[in-house]
Amino acid sequence: QVQLVESGGGLVQAGDSLRLSCTVSGRTFSTYGMGWFRQAPGKAREIVAGISWNGGITYYAHSVKGRFTISRDNAKNTVYLQMNSLKPEDTAVYYCAAKDRRLNRVPLTIDEYDYWGQGTQVTVSS
Repeated sequence: QVQLVESGGGLVQAGDSLRLSCTVSGRTFSTYGMGWFRQAPGKAREIVAGISWNGGITYYAHSVKGRFTISRDNAKNTVYLQMNSLKPEDTAVYYCAAKDRRLNRVPLTIDEYDYWGQGTQVTVSS
């Protein structure tokens, strides 16, 4: 089975930066499309950023474009979300997800992903 382990969340002040990491088990990470989602209390889970299996295509939600960067390191079986200029409205549980197929696009919907991490809390104070 494939397991995703997230790290890097925490409590920070507005304007600060965090880097989330998601390490994926197994030998086929390089064939997975990867996404980061977040869910705030009382709100639906929404995609934040995604990257195609070969790293050639990225996607960012409008609310984070220019502030967040998604990247992957296949040698480490890890996908990252660099979050800069954090705002209180970024406060949420952040989830890492993997798509087990070599798609030439970034999966954008929850139902498209095959594996999910446990979530990590990001809290941004004003």
